[in-house]
Amino acid sequence: MMNRSTPWEQIAEPSTDYNVKRVADTTGIPFYWGKDTTGRCLLIIELEGDHTYQYRRDVTHLNGISVDLRKGENESQQRLILTLERHIDSDLFLGLCETLISSLASVTDSAVALSVTFQHLKRWKAFLAGKKARLLTNEEIRGLFAELHVLRQLYLRRLTQDEAIDAWCGADGAHQDFIFGNIAIEVKSLSGRERNSVRISSEDQLEALVDSLFLMTVRLIETPDSETARSLNDMVALIEQELVTAEAIEKFSGKIAACGYAELADYDRPRFTVGSTDGYTVTDQFPRIIRSRLLQGLFHVTYEIQLEAIAPFVCEENEIFGRV
Repeated sequence: MMNRSTPWEQIAEPSTDYNVKRVADTTGIPFYWGKDTTGRCLLIIELEGDHTYQYRRDVTHLNGISVDLRKGENESQQRLILTLERHIDSDLFLGLCETLISSLASVTDSAVALSVTFQHLKRWKAFLAGKKARLLTNEEIRGLFAELHVLRQLYLRRLTQDEAIDAWCGADGAHQDFIFGNIAIEVKSLSGRERNSVRISSEDQLEALVDSLFLMTVRLIETPDSETARSLNDMVALIEQELVTAEAIEKFSGKIAACGYAELADYDRPRFTVGSTDGYTVTDQFPRIIRSRLLQGLFHVTYEIQLEAIAPFVCEENEIFGRV
């Protein structure tokens, strides 16, 4: 988890009600950082008009963040107040607030602002309910980006969108990242400037119950100034734009949230281009450590495989993705 200053540090704890500070550089719906009498962090959205019906109909309740609609300073205003409870990290809450503020930057209609806010809260709810309700590490960002690249290739070249999303095991606890039909794919990201090996994190990753198991490496090069580079946020947005059916979009949203992803400004960097992808056919002769060959008592095995050693097992991408 990163350590950075938050706007709440600059707000004194009040003796009654709450103290606020307007969010700078916003020209549409007014936002305020706030702090209440118990020191809890607040984000306050000022709304024009009466939105009680819309609030009661659409509000989403989250673990760790309370959502409340209160009267404003006058009869024509209301305030939507997001309050951070103690057990959720303020850095993470700040990221969620920044994303919401950015999404509402050009919105001036209060009803629209409330609708957009509730849409974000639904996504946050799925994220906070997951096992990784924290910021992803750089290594996790790279790994997820690589999996999403493979997901796109599958629905662009071999499977339907629904089939590809169903195949993506993501955070499901499966031993491989993708399983469909009699095929399984384990995806590994490589840095553009390093690594002549891949790390295998368990004795189960390269042992499958299907007929064909592939190891796929995706070499990611950090190119912050390239027009073709994408961040993790860019990649998620691209897939969401390409998905056609509501069912596919809903399934993808659930899986990406379970992987520990929420749309945060922190994931606007780094930006990657895919330098190369290489697929390897995992056969009985492939150098690997697998559960069925381990001596009794050995478990939780991690090891590295030299890419040079598995060069003879390279396969054509068409074997994995089908023809373009």
